Order: sequence, then structure tokens, then C-alpha cells
Amino acid sequence: MKFETVVLSALAAASVALADLNPIVVKGNAFFDSVTGDRFYIKGVDYQPPDANGETSDPLMDYNVCSRDVPYIKALGMNTIRVYHVDNAVDHSACMQLLQDNGIYLLLDVATAEQAISRDYPMYSYNYVLLQHNFATIDAFSNYTNVLGFVAANEVVNAVNTTDTATVLKAVIRDMKQYISMRSPRTIPVGYCAADVAENRYQLAHYLNCGDASERAEFFGLNDYSWCGSSSYTVSGYNQKVANFNNYSIPLFFSEYGCNLVEPREFREVQAIYSSQMIPVFSGGLVYEYIQEANNYGLVEVSSDLKNVTPLEDYYNLQFQFNNTQLPSGDGGYHANNNASECPAYVKGLWEANDTLPSMPAQASQYLTAGAGTPLGTDGPSNQWVPNSVLGSAASSSAASATSTVSSTGSASSSSSNSAGSSTASAAASQGAAVANVLRRGAGLSSFVAPVIVVALSFAFGLVAF
Repeated sequence: MKFETVVLSALAAASVALADLNPIVVKGNAFFDSVTGDRFYIKGVDYQPPDANGETSDPLMDYNVCSRDVPYIKALGMNTIRVYHVDNAVDHSACMQLLQDNGIYLLLDVATAEQAISRDYPMYSYNYVLLQHNFATIDAFSNYTNVLGFVAANEVVNAVNTTDTATVLKAVIRDMKQYISMRSPRTIPVGYCAADVAENRYQLAHYLNCGDASERAEFFGLNDYSWCGSSSYTVSGYNQKVANFNNYSIPLFFSEYGCNLVEPREFREVQAIYSSQMIPVFSGGLVYEYIQEANNYGLVEVSSDLKNVTPLEDYYNLQFQFNNTQLPSGDGGYHANNNASECPAYVKGLWEANDTLPSMPAQASQYLTAGAGTPLGTDGPSNQWVPNSVLGSAASSSAASATSTVSSTGSASSSSSNSAGSSTASAAASQGAAVANVLRRGAGLSSFVAPVIVVALSFAFGLVAF
């Protein structure tokens, strides 16, 4: 009953309209309110409620959905939500205003299932279709002062053998920054949210923060599930992350946290995240996730008709931790003048990103001056296409490799990232599945793809059975 009283009182307070929120800016390795000068700590949740069919949908286009959830998010004392997927062609004004009225900022991923960097063919996915989509999403949200930042990609590098994608990732960050500088009414930071891959987490973080200022990320989010149950600052490895990132020069935060290996989750890590030990280096974090799904990470359950919300025990435990954790005053000992990172050295099989970035595709350059044009939404063309000649070559080598692998090991290997939320496929998964992924037709791909390639790959990797 005590928890219910806290929730209800906060829900009542959430109905009071506030003025537009002040934009958040980056200074050194921290976020600050651009008007008051106060340091800003992310205190939020990852938010992507599915639709009635259980499919990914844009939660900011449906006022019935966001008005159902915002009071409960507000009741937790949160100031930020992260949304992984939106439709840039629809109106978001009602939900964005509701977030404004309740003091909530938005961290927005620009990628969708059809417009994203491909791990398997990153350079081919770096084309004008991708950039038009990213730029149009910037146009759709840049006028809202409560947009905290844009996430260029999530967990693109998710294993030791996907680091070549970082070159394209960094190019996309550069391009988005340039578009914002030329077309947006205000500066909005652009960054990345990373899988916690032990072999290359620090190389990736430093790679995105090295080189020319025009190419560097403006924040780095870490999807981290290392604190489980009644862990501690040292057992979880938080202390080592603080030490290793102590000289990092841009804001760092947990873009996903909340291990559920021990249930119910007590969220004792909250007190560490906002403690004097961590705030000189970290700027808070986002709990994964708001809605209960099959992965069992939810804070609330939603009724089958999608109208009603029931807080779970995890919700109340998190609320207790937030209510008993005071955000630090002052600047928290942030680092104003850390130097940019040194670019990590090339290591075969471990770090294979190129320090020289590809130039922006010629067809996309026009958007810098003319604008991105009409947003095409989630039904727009996919950017993930490759020439038939490349697919044919990949098909031959993949089939040969599969025969060798199956005969020597008896099974194809796969792995997943630490992030339960992102559900990203490992780069160690079969190339057959990878090629099938890029066979989706998009702008620039011919109107047909040889069916024999799909059949051969599917058969070779056990994707279909005859």
C-alpha cells in the first residue's frame, strides 16, 4: 500500500503542464541544462511498447499509448526515455508535448529494421537511402527542445569480428552532425549505444572519440548488464569501468542496465550509478525496459486491450531505489578538459576499423543544402542492398564454407550480445543468414534476385528443410 500511495501521488502530479524543457548541451564529459547551467543526469527507461500484434511500433505517434504510460514513467521520478524506433513520416507532436509537460527528455535511435547499418555489408549499406532517412528523422524531431540526442546506431559492433562496421558507423555520425549543423534550429548531440563486448568495448569507445572533431561522437552509451542481484561496485566491475573511462572526454552513460538473472530485480546499482564514485565519469543511465515482454525485463504489464498498466514488483523496487537516491548537486566533479582519445591500433581479428572514413555518398550531399525532403517513413525503401555480383560471390563462398564447417564441427556457431533488449544477431552467425538479410529489395537494387542463391544458402545453413 505504501508503494501504491507513492505511485498515485506522482500520477496526480504528472497532470500538471510545464513550460518547454530547456535544451541539453554537452560540456566536457557531461550534459548540462543550456539555460540554468545545471548538470543533467540521465534517469530514465528504455521504452518501446509493442502494438496489439506484438510487433515493434512507434510509441510516439499514438497519444493513447504515450498518455497511458507517461504518468507511470513520471511516477518513477524519471527524466528521460530512450525510443529505439520511430516512423519519421507521422506526427509526433501530441506525445512530444506530453513528454515536455512532464519533464521528460527523449533519446532517439534513428535506425529502423529497413534503414540501418548492415553488419554483413556495412559499406554497401552506407548509401543515400540511409542518410535521407536519418536526416529526415532529424528534421522531424529537431524542433522539440526535449530531444536529448540522436543515437546513430545500436550495437552494430557486437562481436570481435564486426569491428569493420565501426568505420561506417563513424561516417554516419559525422554526416548526421554536419546535417544538424547546417539544417537544425539548434545543436543536438549525436552518439552511439554499444554492446558490452569485453574484447573491444574500449577500442570502440576511443575510436568514436578520436580523430578530427567533425567525425567524433558526442556521447557514448553502454548497454551493460554486469550488476546482477546483490552485487557491488567492485564485483560488478563498475569500478574498473570508471577507472578505464576516467580520461574520456565526452558524456558516458548506461544506455541499458538492469540484469534479471536474479529476480525480482532490486536495482541496487542505482545508488552506485548516481554516487560520487561514478558521476565524475558517468552521467546516469536508462533501465531496460518499460513493458514486460517474453524476455522478462519489464517494469509493468499492459492489458491485452493495451488500455491498462499494472506495475510489477520490479517497478516498485526501482521506485524505492530512486526515491532513496539523491542526485548530486553542483557539477559532480565532471571533467571539462579531457583530451580526445588516441585512435586504437589495428589488430587483425580484434580491431579492424579504418581511421580514414568514406566520403559522404554524392547523392546524399545535396541534402545538406536542400534538406532531406519528404520523410518516407518505415514503408520507405530499404538501404540494405548489394550488387548481384557480390551476392553471387558470397553465395558460392558461403556454401563452400558451410560444408567445411558442418563436417568439422557438426553445427554452425552463433552468439549474442549481453544486451537482452536489442536482440541483435551475432556476427559469428552463419553468412547464409547474413546474405538472406540483405536480399530485401531497396533503392538501387534491381527488381529481381536469383532465387537459387536464397535456396542454396538456406539449404546449406539449415534455414529450410526439404
